[in-house]
Amino acid sequence: MTDYSALDHALAADGPLADILDDYAPRDEQLRMAHAVAEAIDGDESLVVEAGTGTGKTLAYLIPALLSGQRVVISTGTRTLQDQLYHRDLPLARAALERPVRTALLKGRGNYLCLYRMERTLEEGRLETAAMADGLQQLRAWAGRTRSGDLAEAPAGSAEGRLQPRVTSTADNCLGQNCPLYADCFLMQARREAQEADVVVVNHHLLMADWALREGGFGEVLPSADVYILDEAHQLPETAARFFGVTISSRQLQDLVRDTRLEQQREAGDSADLAERAGAVERQSSVLRLALGDGTRTAWAEAPEAAIEAASDLAAALESLTGALAPQAARGRGLENCHKRSDELQSSLRGFLANETDAREVAWVETRGQGFALRLTPLDVAEHFRRSRSRHGQSWVLTSATLSVNASFEHFQRRLGVESAQTLQLDSPFDYAANTLLYLPASLPEPRDPRFNEAYLRAVEPVLEASEGRAFMLFTSHRALQQAAEWLRGRGWPALMVQGDAAPKQLLERFRQTAGAILLGTQSFWEGVDVRGPALSCVMIDRLPFASPGDPVLQARAAWLRDQGRSPFGEYQLPEAIIGLRQGVGRLIRDAADRGVLVLGDNRIVSKPYGRLFRRSLPPMPLVRDLDAVTGFFADQSSTSS
Repeated sequence: MTDYSALDHALAADGPLADILDDYAPRDEQLRMAHAVAEAIDGDESLVVEAGTGTGKTLAYLIPALLSGQRVVISTGTRTLQDQLYHRDLPLARAALERPVRTALLKGRGNYLCLYRMERTLEEGRLETAAMADGLQQLRAWAGRTRSGDLAEAPAGSAEGRLQPRVTSTADNCLGQNCPLYADCFLMQARREAQEADVVVVNHHLLMADWALREGGFGEVLPSADVYILDEAHQLPETAARFFGVTISSRQLQDLVRDTRLEQQREAGDSADLAERAGAVERQSSVLRLALGDGTRTAWAEAPEAAIEAASDLAAALESLTGALAPQAARGRGLENCHKRSDELQSSLRGFLANETDAREVAWVETRGQGFALRLTPLDVAEHFRRSRSRHGQSWVLTSATLSVNASFEHFQRRLGVESAQTLQLDSPFDYAANTLLYLPASLPEPRDPRFNEAYLRAVEPVLEASEGRAFMLFTSHRALQQAAEWLRGRGWPALMVQGDAAPKQLLERFRQTAGAILLGTQSFWEGVDVRGPALSCVMIDRLPFASPGDPVLQARAAWLRDQGRSPFGEYQLPEAIIGLRQGVGRLIRDAADRGVLVLGDNRIVSKPYGRLFRRSLPPMPLVRDLDAVTGFFADQSSTSS
């Protein structure tokens, strides 16, 4: 049972955290959450808790987790948050409690250098660019120095782009215990450390991949645990849908073709037929990609006839390759692995083309760059999630800053099948009423109006002038983002940072270091981004973030809900848009001393009946329609700071 006196002392004004952190201040919301988490752990219960920005939710679950003395798995939404939790927050909690807790960080296999694949790539000796060749040599030297093999610690830029899949493994191409370098495998070392740890930090992608493996009867990745704490839990429904579905991607096919050719040269030089049949798979994959067109995200039932024919030809080419690999598989571990992968891919593709789905799945396709993916996605993951929870742990804590809609957790709980969980909602301790404004420019046309984009940009430009840049401009589409970037460049705005011009991490660092910067972003910058202080004083959102009505998964999910007599808009589209908007709004105030203006270009928040739900779900930000109120706010801010 939790020692509540130790918990209270750790979070007190005169406790160990106050000794370690110069700016530490006790927060009632943090203490309430810590007690609720401890009670859930002690009672083997499930808890859903929304903790507003500034609550200090990470320490609020770490302190009781460490005090419980049980084995704990903590999962976060992104690898960045995972690293922050493991390298900063967890050592802080451990130091505050002065407890000898064994901890481990475990990521997906694509984050670790694979010595076998690196050696095969070196042996192959054919790389497309000099930069890739240089990166490979840097990785080879680094491999002799690193203990973890975590590519986040590799020389900058050495494993990026097209080189990364050549030096990492996938679940498909990993040789496992048959690998000649298995004893030195960085991934296996990380997994062994995780098995021995008291607290293991993972991310949602790895957690869902582990559950999908277990559900399919293919073993496990993660150690068993008594307590599961899932941070950034609002991401779980979509992440789970990805991993409990089926995907056939051009990346899988390219890897299979490359590995087949390499293993044929190494282990079956007298079987030139293998290379020819691998080449046929490569050609048919290219034909399919061409037939699908650019920017595709559509239901497979609506795919062009040429794409359906190309996919059928691809399945035949895979079947041919599988047949050629079968008699060669015994000649080496690599060929055996290629045969297994080819067989599984052709079986999955045949199933996809046969449309062996039920009303709870949607078959769809998307293209991105030169790649494509064919997907079968479950429309409801509640039962999958419920089954997985029943197999693991006794205590569950699901937390995020954005889980509720109009003070209700019903939407989130229903999507994950956690209707029986205890719930707790904790508002942010920040003073939004005094330190923020919500500016809704008057007289803007409806977002569907073709004049909207330019009208929106003209309306927000005076705000950018008043804030002297220092702004995030968040968009619901890449097209709107590019139009805005072109328009602002044409108006002579300096220090523009546009998503796509560099990696998100680099853009964010440049934004922090550049006075008066303006960052334009889409989904990557709506959540998980933390800029404190006056460098970010304005967040602008063009539209309410409703999903595109043409999205195939949305269309299928809407039809599925209608078949049950339920409202797709009220039960799915609206709640998801509200949670999305709350995530974007959460970028504005990250510290008690922050002040800022949220600009929203979508008048539906006041003109439509459902707008009330959006407003009730946001922090208490004073709503203004007059530009003078905004310029006055920034003038006051400037005089205060001077």
